[in-house]
Amino acid sequence: MVPLFTRSDIYNSLCVSISLPTTMTLSEKSEILPSVNAAPAPPLNQPRQRRRDFAYMGMIVLASLYFLNYTYTGHFTRTVKHRVFGSGDEELCPQVEALYPDSNGELWKSLGDALQTDEFNGRAVEWLGGAVRIPDRVLAPTYSTESHDKMQPVGEDPRWDVFIPFQEYLQQAFPLVHSNLSLTRVNTYGLVYQWAGSDDSLKPLLLAAHQDVVPVNPTTTDEWTFPPFSGHYDGERIWGRGSSDDKSGLIGILSSVESLLEKSFQPNRSIVLAFGFDEEVSGLHGARHIGKWLLDNYGKDAFSMLVDEGGGFGVRHGSIFANVGVGEKGYIDTRIEVTSPGGHSSVPPAHTSIGILSQLLVHFESKPIKSHLERATPMYGTAQCFAAHGKSFPPKLGRRIQKSLYSDTALRKAEKGLFKLDSSFGTLAGTTQAIDLIQGGVKTNALPEQAWAVVNHRIATQSSIASVQERDTDLLRSLSKHFNLSYTAFGNAISPKDAPAYGTLTLSDAWGTALNPAPITPTDADAIPYRVLSGTIKATYDSHRSLDGGNNIVVSPGIMSGNTDTRYYWDLTSHIFRYNHHNSGEGGDLSNGVHTVNEYIRVDDFVEMIRFFTALILNADEAKDL
Repeated sequence: MVPLFTRSDIYNSLCVSISLPTTMTLSEKSEILPSVNAAPAPPLNQPRQRRRDFAYMGMIVLASLYFLNYTYTGHFTRTVKHRVFGSGDEELCPQVEALYPDSNGELWKSLGDALQTDEFNGRAVEWLGGAVRIPDRVLAPTYSTESHDKMQPVGEDPRWDVFIPFQEYLQQAFPLVHSNLSLTRVNTYGLVYQWAGSDDSLKPLLLAAHQDVVPVNPTTTDEWTFPPFSGHYDGERIWGRGSSDDKSGLIGILSSVESLLEKSFQPNRSIVLAFGFDEEVSGLHGARHIGKWLLDNYGKDAFSMLVDEGGGFGVRHGSIFANVGVGEKGYIDTRIEVTSPGGHSSVPPAHTSIGILSQLLVHFESKPIKSHLERATPMYGTAQCFAAHGKSFPPKLGRRIQKSLYSDTALRKAEKGLFKLDSSFGTLAGTTQAIDLIQGGVKTNALPEQAWAVVNHRIATQSSIASVQERDTDLLRSLSKHFNLSYTAFGNAISPKDAPAYGTLTLSDAWGTALNPAPITPTDADAIPYRVLSGTIKATYDSHRSLDGGNNIVVSPGIMSGNTDTRYYWDLTSHIFRYNHHNSGEGGDLSNGVHTVNEYIRVDDFVEMIRFFTALILNADEAKDL
């Protein structure tokens, strides 16, 4: 904490001044305190005058102290040591220099030159386009590697077989990867590649991606500019499901490794590639098994750093920001179920189970969980970076963010300003709720005996499953009494036992898959992995555009809005980053058809991703203190 008063000499003088006898004249005081102007002495032995003298002097002292405090903790915050999210440095959002490979400098230059050729662009198009259009030989005419909700275990559900032709394609497209790296198949379709390094004392680098894609809604097929699994190249973009999420990441990693092998590169630091196959449906069959396999074979905290899909870069507030996911929200799906007596709909009660549920849901939506900007969270770090480096960021708001390091009042004002400036900021900073599923009733002339809905929560990094469950429970307590429902929430009886009730209200974890927020990855000055990643991002961005200076892109901590396979890798390393260097364009938001129609990626952006993974592998290999 910054001392309340930085100028101790002025402070001490003022303290002496206010303690001097009131019978002294100001002239006499000025002999002790030369900074105080002389003035006629007040009449002696006049209590009213003495009280007025005390009051004036007190006001002067308080005003002076306030001015000193404001000056040294407000305007000149940058000149003193203070606590910044993830940093003890003397500035908001400190940046590192661009990090270029050194001992592998010639290799880096050679690969960089190759990436700029039409020949390599053609290879990139074939690599990724081919991955998008792999057909399903078992369930034609469905294509590619779709994963679906509530799939049965591997070996029981034939829909998993879509990964057979995809993995055959990988073997054909990347021959050097498959002849130089060892491959272990985990739970049949999970892929773990191991590229052995020459120095066993160095913790391996772990790169992750997922093979599966979200299904294409058959009713939207005609809305696609090009067929959703065509992998069509129009001269600028590759189109199709998975072209961006996340086959660009998976193929980008393999393309980088294949290119390095073509140049006879052999790493000092071992590199492990982990590719799950059901990330889009929570990774229960893929990454969950891979995480256990890695933990059993490598041990806890065995990896230097982990990079999985996640943030990219784009224009925000007049500057280019790269958003590195150093945290990840938790989630819980709260199932709200109401039961009530059935019967013929010709003699209905005042409220059916569907009517009661509807009122409960209206109450839910009328009481959203209030978002707050809190210190020591990734989104506070993002705010600091916007304030420090956003060229068009509102100056007044920037000053409030700066002062919020110490002032709770400034923090609340900064929160209000940020959420007004960008509503998505509040969404990312807080716990959200969305009513996504509802069902009830079986026939038009039969009273519904049951109705239920599911509310999806994405839990803020500073919150927990328990706090959301407590909030949901309390929210519906009064309505359960109003409708005379026996109330049970998350296994706990809320209403009095055996009390007469019209029906029941039950809250539960809908699928039993609730997840607490992820541990926050260190980003302070001693966090070497974050520094290596930051420097790599800067070097990649500048190299791809032939820029100099290293200050053309700002690296900022942030969070993932969704969840990734990293949820199963927490024990493998403390340094988990959700970032794959995709170009998000204006606004910094991925808007190229991910999870909807017309998904695509620009080939130039895909080639830049390959450049990023290449730089990361080479930089991690040279960072002996990683």
